[in-house]
Amino acid sequence: MPFFEWKGRSATGEIRSGVIEAPNSQLVEVYLRRLNIVPIKIQLKKERTPLFKLKKVSEKELALFTRQFATVLEAGLPIIRALDTLAMQQKNPYFREVINDIKRRVEGGSSLSEAMGLYPKVFSDLYVQMVRSGESSGNLDVVLKRLANYLEKIVSIKAKVKHAMIYPSVIIFVTIAVVSILMIFVIPKFAELFVEGGQKLPLPTQILIDISRNFKYIIVLFFLTIVTVIFLLKYFRRHEKGKYQTDKILLHLPIVGELFLKASLSRLTRTLANLIGAGVPLLQAISIAGQTSGNKVIEKAMEEVRLNVSTGQPMADTMFYTGVFPYMVVEMVRVGELSGNIEEMLTKIADFYEEEVDRMVQTLSTLIEPILIVVLGVVVGAILIALYLPIFKLGEVVGRT
Repeated sequence: MPFFEWKGRSATGEIRSGVIEAPNSQLVEVYLRRLNIVPIKIQLKKERTPLFKLKKVSEKELALFTRQFATVLEAGLPIIRALDTLAMQQKNPYFREVINDIKRRVEGGSSLSEAMGLYPKVFSDLYVQMVRSGESSGNLDVVLKRLANYLEKIVSIKAKVKHAMIYPSVIIFVTIAVVSILMIFVIPKFAELFVEGGQKLPLPTQILIDISRNFKYIIVLFFLTIVTVIFLLKYFRRHEKGKYQTDKILLHLPIVGELFLKASLSRLTRTLANLIGAGVPLLQAISIAGQTSGNKVIEKAMEEVRLNVSTGQPMADTMFYTGVFPYMVVEMVRVGELSGNIEEMLTKIADFYEEEVDRMVQTLSTLIEPILIVVLGVVVGAILIALYLPIFKLGEVVGRT
């Protein structure tokens, strides 16, 4: 239905305005008069169409939608009415279109999970499977709460990592900017003075002047190299083998490799716990959890686990044989299998690794900041020393005479 903008006068004489969804303007007028508002102007709301319409829904938007969806269903609203209400609240035009289309399909007889499954870029396989289990069990609001908690935790972890990278990024940018200004504007002035002086320059100063003369080419080559490396990595990661190799390298990097592993394990175990808790079959849950881990090495290991579990082997044993999962994860999964509380144990593993990720991010951010400041100081200091070396030597010569 279209939206109408209206302006009217209330019984107390106040001018009020708003937007309402209705089939036509006549019904809007009837609705306003029932509220004792005399219509002054009613017109069809014009939708602003952006020049570049991005068909994307962020994880934050999806988490908020899921939380609101769970809340309105818990309050007793029917699914169609809930979708209609949530669509009106979306600021993202594409997401609003998606929700409205899902609502129309549900009205036409499709299940909610089937309708969501038509938008794999918005609703992942994990999301669709959990909604399907919620529909079959009649606990859709409970399942959506689980999903909302899961998505909010993922968003929170990513936000913390991004926040930790802001300060180092600023320091790196400042370093490049300061060095560029010195190389392009300051050092050439000193070079002219040294040429006029006619004295032989020390080796560090001569190297610095040579770099300054070619700095424009060096900086262009530097950025071209970065762009080329990024392009080649993206091209390489288009293939499964490339993704696997790069993810394997990431896991073996010093310091940050451990961070990537713990973040992937946290996501994996949280996903698996949610799927099992929602009633998704174990083999299917293992496959989906591996795909959502964000790392091809772990995904391949989980596929191996799924194949072995399908033959009747315990999940803990098969996880141990892959050689990918830490001993603690294997043993806690074993305890969960023996006690029948696999969901609870997986949740505890996820909580543990989330805390570990938070701790590592804080530690790395506190270590990186002073290191980058020292690097900035050393670079600028070395440039200044190289510039003033000829002046110091000139002073020595003058002092002797």
